[in-house]
Amino acid sequence: MDAEQARQLLAAERERIERAIASNADASVQDADEQREPGERDSESLYEAEADSGRAEDLRTQLSALERAEARLREGTYGLSVESGEVIPDARLEAKPTAERTVAEEQARGR
Repeated sequence: MDAEQARQLLAAERERIERAIASNADASVQDADEQREPGERDSESLYEAEADSGRAEDLRTQLSALERAEARLREGTYGLSVESGEVIPDARLEAKPTAERTVAEEQARGR
């Protein structure tokens, strides 16, 4: 994959993640405004708060992976497995721009 295509993929991924972070933050603020006491009828605020917290953690993980991918692009190692140095197929990078390993390596790691 050429560097320009990789930059475009990573930029689109950053935009997606940043939109999701903003949306999650907006939902958290709205939920806080509508918060009810535990045990109130129709109260799901605890569940929603935990779901928002889990989503926020997942988005932070995705953002970290994106930042590592951007660093690899700057270093000229984007598209190479961080484990073996093997080339990660373009189709995999198009599907998951932050991929750090080949599919076989991910499967061997149990992910």
